[in-house]
Amino acid sequence: MHRLNAWLRGHPLVVDGGWALLVLSFVALSAIDYQNSLLPVAAFGLTLGGLMVVRRRWPNATVVAALVLGLAQVLLNVPPDASSIAYLVFVYTGAAFGAAWASRLALAGGLAAGPLTYLRFQGDADQHGSTTKAVFYAVLLSTPFILCWAWGRLTRVRRAYLVELEDRAARLERERDAQAKVAVAAERARIARELHDVVAHNVSVMIVQADGAAYVLDNSPQQAKEALGTIASTGRQALVEMRRLLGVLRTSDAAGEYLPQPSVEELPDLLDQVRTAGLPVEFTSTGEVRELPRGVELTVYRIVQEALTNVRKHGGPGASARVAVDFGDRDLNVLIEDDGRGATDEKLAHGGVDGLGHGLIGMRERIGMVSGSLDVGPRPGGGFRIRAVLPLKTGK
Repeated sequence: MHRLNAWLRGHPLVVDGGWALLVLSFVALSAIDYQNSLLPVAAFGLTLGGLMVVRRRWPNATVVAALVLGLAQVLLNVPPDASSIAYLVFVYTGAAFGAAWASRLALAGGLAAGPLTYLRFQGDADQHGSTTKAVFYAVLLSTPFILCWAWGRLTRVRRAYLVELEDRAARLERERDAQAKVAVAAERARIARELHDVVAHNVSVMIVQADGAAYVLDNSPQQAKEALGTIASTGRQALVEMRRLLGVLRTSDAAGEYLPQPSVEELPDLLDQVRTAGLPVEFTSTGEVRELPRGVELTVYRIVQEALTNVRKHGGPGASARVAVDFGDRDLNVLIEDDGRGATDEKLAHGGVDGLGHGLIGMRERIGMVSGSLDVGPRPGGGFRIRAVLPLKTGK
């Protein structure tokens, strides 16, 4: 039923054509009852049917034409028949689709329709009737027109309300998309600034090793060979970081000092800070701890930092968290979970927007920079869980 209603709203000409066919069928039925006045009745009926088809395309002209046609029917003493129901539709059309003056004209025509119809077609037959009776029948005949006009006004108000809602929804969606793009751009700029330190560190190591190799090349060839091996491995790592940096957009006038970025080794200090702030945190590390690429270390640190910050904000009183880092052969698994209140579905659906922060958006950007994967969601037993998997082996 909903689909049919939507289809009919999208094809108004079909609806109006149906009304026109209904009016024409009434004209055909009236031909039997008004054999002596068949020509004028048919002429008025056909005209009403034609106006019915174009009533939404030209509502103002249709209201004026219907009013003129109704007055002509009264003046020419053409009795109303079943096709006169079209006048109710025209009153509705003026109120729902016409201009303000056309709506007022439709209302005036509807108010006058009852008295004029009664006086013209019933007054002579009821000359001895009381005034009260005449007023009663006049009001009774005008009531359907007033109801149709009120229905049209209600339709106009409802249509304007729906248009406003659609416009507001579209505007909010545009604003949300713009905010998300701004958040992503800002996060990419921060990631670019952080990767600058990673690349600068690797290049500095290569320069130091190259200077050392040149210094000991004649006296200690073995040390020079080891230095060259270090330069090769560091260069490959720097190349990988540079590839990750490609595609990250940042403004050319980005300012600010480039400070050394934290690493996995500084996680205990971060957890001590969080505990001091009042959030109990349990930390476990499994697997063979080894040196990681700077980009991976930085990503791990930032993810843990953001996740614990979210726990403090949204976990509620009495919440506690657990951080687990697992060094696998090929992957580094980071798990942060808490037993607090968790996050709402709206935050998950819109990227984790949190006040002025964009936590989950930033996490996804960071994970994408190191070709990892991120899984976030509520825990089965309550609370929230964030699991990140970061590859440790990359192609040369």
